[in-house]
Amino acid sequence: MLKQTLKRALIGSRTLRFASRFAGSGVAMIMYHSVQDDPQSQFDVLGGIIHSTEVFRGQMEVLARDFNPVTLEDVLHFVKGKELPRRSVVVTFDDGYVDNHDVARGVLDRLGIPAVFYVTVDCVDRQTLPWPGQLRHMFLNAGAPSWNDPTGNGWPLQAREKRLQAYAEAAKLCAKLSGDAQRGFLDSIQGELQAPAISPQQPMMSWEQVRSLDRNGYTIGSHTMTHPSMAQICPKDAELEFTESKRRLEQELRKTVVHFSYPCPSVWPHWADRTVDMSREAGYLTAVTTAGGMVRMHDNPLTLTRIRPTKTVAGLRWNLERTFCGAVV
Repeated sequence: MLKQTLKRALIGSRTLRFASRFAGSGVAMIMYHSVQDDPQSQFDVLGGIIHSTEVFRGQMEVLARDFNPVTLEDVLHFVKGKELPRRSVVVTFDDGYVDNHDVARGVLDRLGIPAVFYVTVDCVDRQTLPWPGQLRHMFLNAGAPSWNDPTGNGWPLQAREKRLQAYAEAAKLCAKLSGDAQRGFLDSIQGELQAPAISPQQPMMSWEQVRSLDRNGYTIGSHTMTHPSMAQICPKDAELEFTESKRRLEQELRKTVVHFSYPCPSVWPHWADRTVDMSREAGYLTAVTTAGGMVRMHDNPLTLTRIRPTKTVAGLRWNLERTFCGAVV
Protein backbone atom coordinates (compact mmCIF):
# COMPACT_ATOMS: atom_id res chain seq x y z
CA MET A 1 0.00 0.00 0.00
CA LEU A 2 2.81 2.41 0.90
CA LYS A 3 4.58 1.63 -2.37
CA GLN A 4 1.46 2.45 -4.41
CA THR A 5 0.93 5.66 -2.43
CA LEU A 6 4.49 6.76 -3.17
CA LYS A 7 4.04 6.00 -6.86
CA ARG A 8 0.85 8.06 -7.01
CA ALA A 9 2.55 10.90 -5.17
CA LEU A 10 5.48 10.93 -7.59
CA ILE A 11 3.18 10.94 -10.60
CA GLY A 12 0.91 13.59 -9.12
CA SER A 13 3.84 15.86 -8.30
CA ARG A 14 5.02 15.70 -11.93
CA THR A 15 8.53 14.95 -10.64
CA LEU A 16 8.95 12.10 -13.11
CA ARG A 17 7.68 14.22 -15.98
CA PHE A 18 10.25 16.89 -15.11
CA ALA A 19 13.00 14.28 -14.81
CA SER A 20 12.13 12.88 -18.23
CA ARG A 21 13.33 16.11 -19.84
CA PHE A 22 16.88 15.06 -19.00
CA ALA A 23 16.52 11.55 -20.45
CA GLY A 24 16.37 12.64 -24.07
CA SER A 25 13.61 12.19 -26.62
CA GLY A 26 12.08 8.84 -27.33
CA VAL A 27 8.96 6.80 -28.10
CA ALA A 28 7.31 4.17 -25.91
CA MET A 29 5.83 1.30 -27.89
CA ILE A 30 3.26 -0.65 -25.85
CA MET A 31 2.67 -4.36 -26.46
CA TYR A 32 -0.85 -5.80 -26.19
CA HIS A 33 -2.33 -9.11 -27.32
CA SER A 34 -5.98 -9.69 -26.41
CA VAL A 35 -8.77 -7.47 -24.98
CA GLN A 36 -11.89 -9.19 -23.63
CA ASP A 37 -14.90 -8.30 -21.49
CA ASP A 38 -14.35 -11.44 -19.38
CA PRO A 39 -10.63 -12.35 -19.36
CA GLN A 40 -11.14 -15.18 -16.88
CA SER A 41 -13.25 -17.15 -19.35
CA GLN A 42 -10.23 -17.62 -21.64
CA PHE A 43 -7.49 -17.65 -19.01
CA ASP A 44 -6.74 -21.38 -19.41
CA VAL A 45 -6.01 -20.75 -23.08
CA LEU A 46 -4.34 -17.34 -23.25
CA GLY A 47 -3.15 -16.82 -19.70
CA GLY A 48 -1.81 -13.41 -18.76
CA ILE A 49 -1.81 -11.85 -22.22
CA ILE A 50 -5.49 -10.84 -21.93
CA HIS A 51 -6.51 -7.35 -20.81
CA SER A 52 -10.02 -6.61 -19.62
CA THR A 53 -11.99 -4.18 -21.76
CA GLU A 54 -12.43 -1.91 -18.75
CA VAL A 55 -8.72 -1.69 -18.01
CA PHE A 56 -7.80 -1.31 -21.68
CA ARG A 57 -10.30 1.53 -22.05
CA GLY A 58 -8.85 3.26 -18.99
CA GLN A 59 -5.31 2.86 -20.28
CA MET A 60 -6.22 4.29 -23.68
CA GLU A 61 -7.93 7.25 -22.00
CA VAL A 62 -4.67 7.95 -20.17
CA LEU A 63 -2.75 7.82 -23.46
CA ALA A 64 -5.20 10.16 -25.18
CA ARG A 65 -5.20 12.64 -22.29
CA ASP A 66 -1.60 12.67 -21.02
CA PHE A 67 0.58 11.34 -23.83
CA ASN A 68 0.90 11.68 -27.60
CA PRO A 69 -0.21 8.60 -29.58
CA VAL A 70 1.61 8.38 -32.92
CA THR A 71 1.83 5.92 -35.80
CA LEU A 72 4.49 3.37 -36.67
CA GLU A 73 5.37 5.47 -39.72
CA ASP A 74 6.08 8.35 -37.32
CA VAL A 75 8.46 6.08 -35.41
CA LEU A 76 10.26 5.12 -38.62
CA HIS A 77 10.79 8.81 -39.41
CA PHE A 78 11.86 9.43 -35.80
CA VAL A 79 14.65 6.83 -35.78
CA LYS A 80 15.88 8.38 -39.02
CA GLY A 81 16.22 11.77 -37.32
CA LYS A 82 12.84 13.54 -37.40
CA GLU A 83 11.63 14.89 -34.04
CA LEU A 84 8.33 13.80 -32.51
CA PRO A 85 6.26 15.37 -29.71
CA ARG A 86 7.52 14.57 -26.23
CA ARG A 87 5.93 11.53 -24.56
CA SER A 88 4.99 9.91 -27.87
CA VAL A 89 3.51 6.41 -27.63
CA VAL A 90 2.56 3.66 -30.09
CA VAL A 91 -0.08 0.99 -29.39
CA THR A 92 0.69 -2.46 -30.84
CA PHE A 93 -1.11 -5.82 -30.83
CA ASP A 94 0.49 -9.21 -31.48
CA ASP A 95 -1.11 -12.40 -32.84
CA GLY A 96 -4.36 -11.22 -34.49
CA TYR A 97 -7.12 -12.33 -32.09
CA VAL A 98 -10.69 -11.59 -33.15
CA ASP A 99 -11.21 -9.36 -30.11
CA ASN A 100 -8.67 -6.95 -31.58
CA HIS A 101 -11.31 -6.12 -34.17
CA ASP A 102 -14.46 -6.66 -32.14
CA VAL A 103 -13.45 -5.08 -28.82
CA ALA A 104 -10.19 -3.11 -28.90
CA ARG A 105 -10.96 -1.34 -32.15
CA GLY A 106 -14.09 0.30 -30.72
CA VAL A 107 -12.06 1.85 -27.89
CA LEU A 108 -9.36 3.03 -30.29
CA ASP A 109 -11.89 4.44 -32.75
CA ARG A 110 -13.67 6.44 -30.06
CA LEU A 111 -10.46 8.00 -28.77
CA GLY A 112 -8.80 8.44 -32.16
CA ILE A 113 -5.72 6.40 -31.21
CA PRO A 114 -3.71 4.79 -34.04
CA ALA A 115 -2.51 1.23 -33.56
CA VAL A 116 -0.53 -1.55 -35.21
CA PHE A 117 -1.88 -5.10 -35.56
CA TYR A 118 0.68 -7.84 -36.19
CA VAL A 119 -0.98 -10.92 -37.65
CA THR A 120 0.08 -14.57 -37.28
CA VAL A 121 -0.85 -15.46 -40.83
CA ASP A 122 -1.25 -19.24 -40.70
CA CYS A 123 -3.48 -18.89 -37.64
CA VAL A 124 -5.80 -16.56 -39.53
CA ASP A 125 -5.78 -18.87 -42.55
CA ARG A 126 -6.65 -21.94 -40.44
CA GLN A 127 -8.63 -20.16 -37.70
CA THR A 128 -6.49 -21.77 -35.02
CA LEU A 129 -4.86 -20.20 -31.99
CA PRO A 130 -1.10 -19.60 -32.02
CA TRP A 131 0.60 -22.68 -30.63
CA PRO A 132 1.20 -21.30 -27.07
CA GLY A 133 -2.57 -21.10 -26.51
CA GLN A 134 -3.16 -24.55 -27.97
CA LEU A 135 -0.40 -26.12 -25.89
CA ARG A 136 -1.46 -24.39 -22.66
CA HIS A 137 -5.03 -25.65 -23.15
CA MET A 138 -3.76 -29.20 -23.70
CA PHE A 139 -1.75 -29.32 -20.49
CA LEU A 140 -4.40 -27.67 -18.34
CA ASN A 141 -7.07 -30.04 -19.62
CA ALA A 142 -5.01 -33.22 -20.00
CA GLY A 143 -6.62 -36.53 -19.12
CA ALA A 144 -3.29 -38.32 -18.74
CA PRO A 145 -1.70 -38.44 -15.25
CA SER A 146 1.77 -37.46 -16.52
CA TRP A 147 3.81 -36.47 -19.55
CA ASN A 148 7.23 -37.76 -20.57
CA ASP A 149 9.44 -35.26 -22.36
CA PRO A 150 11.76 -36.39 -25.20
CA THR A 151 14.64 -36.97 -22.76
CA GLY A 152 12.52 -39.42 -20.74
CA ASN A 153 11.84 -37.15 -17.78
CA GLY A 154 8.36 -37.58 -16.34
CA TRP A 155 6.19 -34.59 -15.51
CA PRO A 156 3.23 -35.27 -13.17
CA LEU A 157 -0.03 -33.56 -14.10
CA GLN A 158 -2.15 -34.01 -10.97
CA ALA A 159 -2.03 -30.36 -9.82
CA ARG A 160 -2.48 -27.16 -11.82
CA GLU A 161 0.94 -25.89 -10.80
CA LYS A 162 2.55 -29.10 -12.08
CA ARG A 163 0.59 -28.87 -15.33
CA LEU A 164 1.90 -25.35 -15.91
CA GLN A 165 5.46 -26.47 -15.20
CA ALA A 166 5.12 -29.25 -17.76
CA TYR A 167 3.58 -26.80 -20.24
CA ALA A 168 6.55 -24.46 -19.82
CA GLU A 169 8.94 -27.30 -20.61
CA ALA A 170 6.98 -28.38 -23.68
CA ALA A 171 6.80 -24.77 -24.84
CA LYS A 172 10.59 -24.59 -24.94
CA LEU A 173 10.49 -27.42 -27.47
CA CYS A 174 7.62 -26.10 -29.56
CA ALA A 175 9.15 -22.62 -29.81
CA LYS A 176 11.98 -24.12 -31.83
CA LEU A 177 9.62 -25.59 -34.43
CA SER A 178 7.68 -24.06 -37.30
CA GLY A 179 5.25 -25.09 -40.01
CA ASP A 180 4.48 -28.80 -40.40
CA ALA A 181 6.98 -29.83 -37.70
CA GLN A 182 5.22 -27.58 -35.21
CA ARG A 183 1.78 -28.91 -36.12
CA GLY A 184 3.06 -32.48 -35.85
CA PHE A 185 4.43 -31.77 -32.38
CA LEU A 186 1.09 -30.34 -31.23
CA ASP A 187 -0.81 -33.34 -32.59
CA SER A 188 1.58 -35.70 -30.81
CA ILE A 189 1.25 -33.84 -27.50
CA GLN A 190 -2.53 -33.80 -27.72
CA GLY A 191 -2.56 -37.57 -28.18
CA GLU A 192 -0.08 -38.22 -25.37
CA LEU A 193 -1.99 -36.01 -22.95
CA GLN A 194 -5.42 -37.31 -23.96
CA ALA A 195 -6.44 -33.66 -24.17
CA PRO A 196 -9.78 -32.54 -25.59
CA ALA A 197 -9.94 -30.21 -28.55
CA ILE A 198 -10.61 -26.53 -27.89
CA SER A 199 -14.29 -25.66 -28.21
CA PRO A 200 -15.18 -24.43 -31.72
CA GLN A 201 -15.12 -20.65 -31.99
CA GLN A 202 -13.58 -17.91 -34.08
CA PRO A 203 -10.36 -17.27 -32.18
CA MET A 204 -8.63 -15.12 -34.78
CA MET A 205 -9.67 -12.27 -37.01
CA SER A 206 -10.97 -13.16 -40.44
CA TRP A 207 -9.21 -11.72 -43.44
CA GLU A 208 -12.13 -9.37 -44.00
CA GLN A 209 -11.70 -8.04 -40.45
CA VAL A 210 -7.98 -7.54 -41.06
CA ARG A 211 -8.81 -5.67 -44.26
CA SER A 212 -11.37 -3.57 -42.39
CA LEU A 213 -8.70 -2.44 -39.92
CA ASP A 214 -6.42 -1.58 -42.82
CA ARG A 215 -9.13 0.36 -44.66
CA ASN A 216 -9.80 2.41 -41.55
CA GLY A 217 -6.23 3.59 -41.19
CA TYR A 218 -4.71 1.04 -38.82
CA THR A 219 -1.33 -0.47 -39.63
CA ILE A 220 -1.07 -4.21 -40.40
CA GLY A 221 2.18 -6.09 -39.99
CA SER A 222 3.47 -9.66 -39.97
CA HIS A 223 3.88 -11.78 -36.85
CA THR A 224 5.27 -14.70 -38.91
CA MET A 225 3.33 -17.62 -40.34
CA THR A 226 3.37 -20.01 -37.34
CA HIS A 227 4.76 -18.04 -34.36
CA PRO A 228 8.17 -19.70 -33.79
CA SER A 229 11.12 -18.12 -32.01
CA MET A 230 12.87 -16.83 -35.11
CA ALA A 231 16.40 -17.12 -33.69
CA GLN A 232 15.80 -20.76 -32.72
CA ILE A 233 14.75 -22.21 -36.09
CA CYS A 234 17.00 -22.97 -39.05
CA PRO A 235 17.72 -20.18 -41.55
CA LYS A 236 15.65 -21.83 -44.28
CA ASP A 237 12.57 -22.00 -42.05
CA ALA A 238 13.14 -18.48 -40.77
CA GLU A 239 13.31 -17.13 -44.31
CA LEU A 240 10.01 -18.84 -45.10
CA GLU A 241 8.38 -17.33 -42.00
CA PHE A 242 9.54 -13.85 -43.05
CA THR A 243 8.73 -14.04 -46.75
CA GLU A 244 5.60 -16.18 -46.89
CA SER A 245 3.81 -14.21 -44.16
CA LYS A 246 4.64 -11.01 -46.02
CA ARG A 247 3.45 -12.47 -49.33
CA ARG A 248 0.14 -13.69 -47.87
CA LEU A 249 -0.56 -10.38 -46.13
CA GLU A 250 0.16 -8.47 -49.32
CA GLN A 251 -2.08 -10.86 -51.25
CA GLU A 252 -4.98 -10.28 -48.83
CA LEU A 253 -4.50 -6.53 -48.38
CA ARG A 254 -3.44 -5.77 -51.97
CA LYS A 255 -0.69 -3.48 -50.69
CA THR A 256 2.93 -3.68 -49.61
CA VAL A 257 3.53 -4.82 -46.02
CA VAL A 258 6.76 -3.56 -44.45
CA HIS A 259 6.34 -4.09 -40.69
CA PHE A 260 7.22 -7.17 -38.63
CA SER A 261 6.92 -8.32 -35.01
CA TYR A 262 9.15 -11.01 -33.51
CA PRO A 263 7.29 -13.67 -31.52
CA CYS A 264 8.87 -14.27 -28.12
CA PRO A 265 7.65 -17.70 -27.05
CA SER A 266 9.41 -19.37 -24.14
CA VAL A 267 13.07 -19.31 -25.23
CA TRP A 268 15.61 -16.54 -25.58
CA PRO A 269 16.87 -15.00 -27.80
CA HIS A 270 13.93 -14.46 -30.15
CA TRP A 271 15.94 -12.47 -32.69
CA ALA A 272 19.59 -12.38 -33.78
CA ASP A 273 21.87 -10.49 -36.13
CA ARG A 274 21.16 -13.00 -38.89
CA THR A 275 17.38 -12.58 -38.54
CA VAL A 276 17.76 -8.79 -38.67
CA ASP A 277 19.62 -9.21 -41.96
CA MET A 278 16.95 -11.61 -43.21
CA SER A 279 14.14 -9.21 -42.32
CA ARG A 280 15.87 -6.45 -44.25
CA GLU A 281 16.38 -8.73 -47.26
CA ALA A 282 12.71 -9.73 -47.14
CA GLY A 283 11.72 -6.07 -47.50
CA TYR A 284 10.69 -5.08 -43.98
CA LEU A 285 11.37 -1.51 -42.85
CA THR A 286 10.60 -2.00 -39.15
CA ALA A 287 10.58 -4.90 -36.73
CA VAL A 288 9.56 -4.82 -33.08
CA THR A 289 10.94 -7.06 -30.35
CA THR A 290 9.91 -7.72 -26.76
CA ALA A 291 13.11 -6.24 -25.35
CA GLY A 292 12.17 -3.46 -22.93
CA GLY A 293 12.86 0.25 -23.05
CA MET A 294 12.25 3.42 -25.00
CA VAL A 295 12.91 3.75 -28.74
CA ARG A 296 15.59 6.37 -29.27
CA MET A 297 16.49 8.44 -32.29
CA HIS A 298 18.87 6.54 -34.61
CA ASP A 299 17.94 3.15 -33.13
CA ASN A 300 17.91 0.31 -35.64
CA PRO A 301 14.32 0.25 -37.00
CA LEU A 302 14.59 -3.55 -37.31
CA THR A 303 15.14 -4.10 -33.56
CA LEU A 304 12.65 -1.70 -31.94
CA THR A 305 11.98 -2.10 -28.21
CA ARG A 306 8.57 -2.22 -26.50
CA ILE A 307 7.15 -2.04 -22.99
CA ARG A 308 4.53 -4.16 -21.24
CA PRO A 309 1.33 -2.40 -20.19
CA THR A 310 0.60 -4.18 -16.83
CA LYS A 311 -2.94 -5.12 -15.84
CA THR A 312 -3.96 -1.81 -14.24
CA VAL A 313 -4.37 1.74 -15.45
CA ALA A 314 -2.05 3.06 -12.75
CA GLY A 315 0.52 0.39 -13.62
CA LEU A 316 0.70 1.45 -17.25
CA ARG A 317 1.09 5.11 -16.28
CA TRP A 318 3.91 4.18 -13.88
CA ASN A 319 5.68 2.11 -16.55
CA LEU A 320 5.38 4.93 -19.07
CA GLU A 321 6.66 7.58 -16.68
CA ARG A 322 9.64 5.37 -15.81
CA THR A 323 10.28 4.62 -19.49
CA PHE A 324 10.41 8.30 -20.38
CA CYS A 325 12.91 8.78 -17.52
CA GLY A 326 15.15 6.27 -19.25
CA ALA A 327 14.38 3.13 -17.26
CA VAL A 328 14.17 -0.25 -19.02
CA VAL A 329 10.66 -1.57 -18.31
